[in-house]
Amino acid sequence: MNWHVFLDKFWPHFAAGFDVLACLLASGHALLQKRDTRAATIWLVVIWALPALGPLLYLALGVNRIRRRAIQLGIHKTLSRPVPENLGEPEHDGAEHLKHIARVVSHIATQPLTAGNKIEPLVNGDAAFPAMRAAIESAKTSITLATYIFDNDASGGEFVGALARAVQRGVAVRVLIDAAGTRYSWPPITFKLRRAKIPFAKFLPASLFTPWRVATINLRNHRKSLVVDGRIAFTGGMNLRHGNVLAEKPAHPVQDLHFRVTGPVVTELQEAFANDWAFTTEEILDGESWFPETKESGDIIARVIPDGPDADFENARWTLLAALAEAQTSVKIVTPYFLPDNALVTALNLAALRGVRVDIILPAKNNLPFVHWASRALWWQVLQRGCHLWLTPPPFDHSKLMIVDGHWVLFGSANWDARSLRLNFELNVEGYSRAFAAEMEKIIAQKISAARAVTLAEVDDRPLPAKLRDALARLFSPYL
Repeated sequence: MNWHVFLDKFWPHFAAGFDVLACLLASGHALLQKRDTRAATIWLVVIWALPALGPLLYLALGVNRIRRRAIQLGIHKTLSRPVPENLGEPEHDGAEHLKHIARVVSHIATQPLTAGNKIEPLVNGDAAFPAMRAAIESAKTSITLATYIFDNDASGGEFVGALARAVQRGVAVRVLIDAAGTRYSWPPITFKLRRAKIPFAKFLPASLFTPWRVATINLRNHRKSLVVDGRIAFTGGMNLRHGNVLAEKPAHPVQDLHFRVTGPVVTELQEAFANDWAFTTEEILDGESWFPETKESGDIIARVIPDGPDADFENARWTLLAALAEAQTSVKIVTPYFLPDNALVTALNLAALRGVRVDIILPAKNNLPFVHWASRALWWQVLQRGCHLWLTPPPFDHSKLMIVDGHWVLFGSANWDARSLRLNFELNVEGYSRAFAAEMEKIIAQKISAARAVTLAEVDDRPLPAKLRDALARLFSPYL
């Protein structure tokens, strides 16, 4: 029997058998690994309704392969570093209950609380970018930079120039960019980095055209950090884009918050980068140039909270739930994307029902209309129980900030959506300080003063087509 006849006769049976096997394997994984019963059910329907495509979709969107690879490489845990002796917990008047937040986070995060930190807010790229470039220009030993988006524009070019000069001075430089984030501008900034001989790597370069990487196509490194000489750090929610420099009147202006950090917690930010860099390149960053001894520089107790679809899974979500459970007087939340799951919605509502003032500040005009529609579909759920919702006018506000009881502050890269809380690698910092919280509350007060309140009646009075559109968008919220 020649091969053509053999294939014509038996290939349909092989293909059908392969499809069945793929569906069985995908179904078994979904049944064993999916914590949400509804998610498992939906995936089973997709897998068997689309025998050829369903298992592939599940592989791309439903399977977390990062945890296995990280464990295999042996670098999923925080690298072992000396722990500063000056640790503590919040012990100021009226803040005893906040110790419970610290205790919860201590159970879920590998990093300890550190005392003696200074954290300074930098509003928009107008303040953040010059400060970051000045730190790069002053670097003597090392620079690590992680970002989701690094645009090839005026601001991106200025950062490349500063990094190139540091390389020429003999400073050890490492730049990590999310692979998806490199595609926000064309040509990508990687051409300039390579031409300037700046060591860089792309985090999880996945593609539909590379089948062995399909499982990581929906996972992104959303972390933002810059650490100079292991002693000065910058972190928050700001990408490297010229749109953040509002004084330049960019075509697509974006408001945002970033922070300059000094003190022992800088070591934790450096550790987070070192883990990501080792995961991506298998190069271990160690030694005095990367991890020098840090000194106290302020009075803020702080800790870095890494989050991602690996050993740090749902750290940010647990932190938010703990903070909402302990709130006694006020909760203030600023986020560009508000798509909380049922547990977070319940926690927000319980806080409001207990008499806690809950303020949620969102942009009136989102840069992603589909996300705005999905978010609006659930606003009634928090308004109905007494939470207060505010919409800030343009330009689009990309800030991420949370304050509890005028003392506990959380800032970083995570949004209030499933992508940040389940799929992305995120980096947040918790800080305990009345003075720092008061400074952040002034920023929030300015946002609220320019915002308008959303009422339950306004949400209920949307036209039926808008309600249906918003409800349909919400069905896709786990993947937005």
